[in-house]
Amino acid sequence: MAVANSKIVLSRSQDIPFNKLVLSQANVRRVKAGISIEELAEDIVHRGLLHGLSVRPVLDADGGTGMFEVPAGGRRFRALELLVKQKRMAKTELVPCVVRTEGLAAEDSLAENVHRAPLHPLDQFRAFQTLRVQGLGEEEIAARFFINPAVVTQRLKLATVSPKLLELYAADEMTLEQLMAFTVTGDHARQEQVWEALSRSYNKEPYLIRRQLTEGAVRAGDKRARFVGIAAYEAAGGIVMRDLFQQDDGGWLQDPALLDRLVAEKLAAEAETIRAEGWKWVEAAVDFPYGHNFGLRRLAGAAAALSTEEQATLDALRTEYNALEAEYAGADELPDEVDARLGEIEAALEAFEAGPANYDPVDIARAGAFVSIDSEGGLRVERGYVRPEDQPPAEPAGEVQTPENPDGECRAAANTTAIAAGSPPAAETPDEEDGIKPLPERLVTELTAHRTLALRNALASDPDTAFLAVLHVLCLKTFYRYAVDTCLEIDVKTASLATQAPGLNDTAAAKSIEARHERWTSRMPQDTEQLWDALASFDADSRGALFAHCASLGVNAVHDPWNRSPRRIAHADRLAQALRLDMAAAGWSPTADNYLGRVTKARILEAVREAKGEVAAQLIDHLKKPDMAREAERLLAGTGWLPEPLRTVAADLQPEGPAVAETDDLPAFLTQRSDAAAAAETGSMAAE
Repeated sequence: MAVANSKIVLSRSQDIPFNKLVLSQANVRRVKAGISIEELAEDIVHRGLLHGLSVRPVLDADGGTGMFEVPAGGRRFRALELLVKQKRMAKTELVPCVVRTEGLAAEDSLAENVHRAPLHPLDQFRAFQTLRVQGLGEEEIAARFFINPAVVTQRLKLATVSPKLLELYAADEMTLEQLMAFTVTGDHARQEQVWEALSRSYNKEPYLIRRQLTEGAVRAGDKRARFVGIAAYEAAGGIVMRDLFQQDDGGWLQDPALLDRLVAEKLAAEAETIRAEGWKWVEAAVDFPYGHNFGLRRLAGAAAALSTEEQATLDALRTEYNALEAEYAGADELPDEVDARLGEIEAALEAFEAGPANYDPVDIARAGAFVSIDSEGGLRVERGYVRPEDQPPAEPAGEVQTPENPDGECRAAANTTAIAAGSPPAAETPDEEDGIKPLPERLVTELTAHRTLALRNALASDPDTAFLAVLHVLCLKTFYRYAVDTCLEIDVKTASLATQAPGLNDTAAAKSIEARHERWTSRMPQDTEQLWDALASFDADSRGALFAHCASLGVNAVHDPWNRSPRRIAHADRLAQALRLDMAAAGWSPTADNYLGRVTKARILEAVREAKGEVAAQLIDHLKKPDMAREAERLLAGTGWLPEPLRTVAADLQPEGPAVAETDDLPAFLTQRSDAAAAAETGSMAAE
């Protein structure tokens, strides 16, 4: 005879006054997790008790006591208890409960927590999206669920990823980190295209997804974007891709063509403003090559007079700066707020000093200006440059010449009588005798030959005057390039670096040289006739610093394929040794753009091997070249590694031996591969 299957009988439900409930000691939850009791209590106030309590009757020897213990639902019980203490709920309020009599209380508590499945993140994303569609704002959603509004914003952003990719994530074919990487763009077709390409690749790391999605876009930190402004770009219809899950420095501008048009329009408008000042010419470009003003004379403008208010502000800033420096002169470290304030004052003082100078209208009419964008995205205006063809004509020489020339030039003369070499003989001047005729050119040449030798000998015996004479020549060639011959046949040539390395204008070295040159230019007299006296008035330290600056502009250590000179490069090496030059300390570091992306994979691995060791090189040797270059850039950062052309060969500057690779600094996919490779090698050795 067949036995009928017994049917399940569910526990009965019952509304029980809260003061008849007590927390069971059999509740397995001991460690606090999830939202706090206070937040849960507020949630119950807002939407009521969504889940009843599981209770068991408390029995004694006589049977039931009328009390019930709560083995499952302890956090809800504590939240209700808090509401009673706050007098927001009556202690006799009826609480929906499921009354159980079978099994063990500890088993009920364990089953409720173990069998509880957390909400899948995708369901949470979609639920937030539904609430948003129904009219709730991000702040309101966050308040209702006791989470940060930024979390809601991120979850809503995830819900905008391609539905196809969301389904892959739901099926566990994609990680949450990979899904987050796709949020940088809202273009579903592009998202799917990138995933399709990566699905056939070993490397599906989030950073690679972001890189491919932003390929061709312009970072918001680019100087062009900062010059135009994100608001202006978006107002013109431009789209900005943003990453809510990582630091993105403002995102990526998706339309480079639009950005370039806005930059050109704004630069043209700024150039017109500068042209309205009366300059003969104004050139505008996003960036000019290094040395673009070579061969042009710079006008020395007078500092603009400050208004009463500006002068008062300047004086107040200087007083405050001096007071802060005096107050913290003996401190080992400045407080953050004081350090920040000193920086603000320095920036304000520099702004006063960098204000536009006043120029003579006559000079403005023959000079021009360069208008470009500096490295911070600000407007850079370089005023007062005169082209050689716009130089005013030289004044005709006087009829009387003397051997003593105040600017250091040696004009041929034997006495105070006027000599015009190469010109027709002057008419004879009657005198008491037959008259005095100009000296023959041959005789003048012989006499001045004697004088030249005497000058050489005298100069060799007077090092201070020799130094001043050479410095005079260097300054004439450096600051007055339009013009001047001297009796010292010394020349200074500055190599043009415009085609060798783009972006030189924005390097620390270029900015330092430019600032130093501007400071010296401001101290040069307008007239070359006054230069000798001006240099003679400088103290020894100033003359030495000026000499070093002028000499430095003649350095040319550039490797030219069409003009190879091993001796010149060897001399540059000796000079670098004498100066203890360290290119890493000077600010150069290898990046994918300036080195790693432009050499072979073997070169990349060699660089990593030299700086970080063989282990680090093996961790990236399987990557494609673009990825290898980016990872090598990260690994080499801060190591001081330099390619051969930048190294200074000296015993005390030799790099130390290869460092041991720090696996803690490596991405997860690299360390995982390393572990797998190590396991394989161990297995191979064991098999042998």
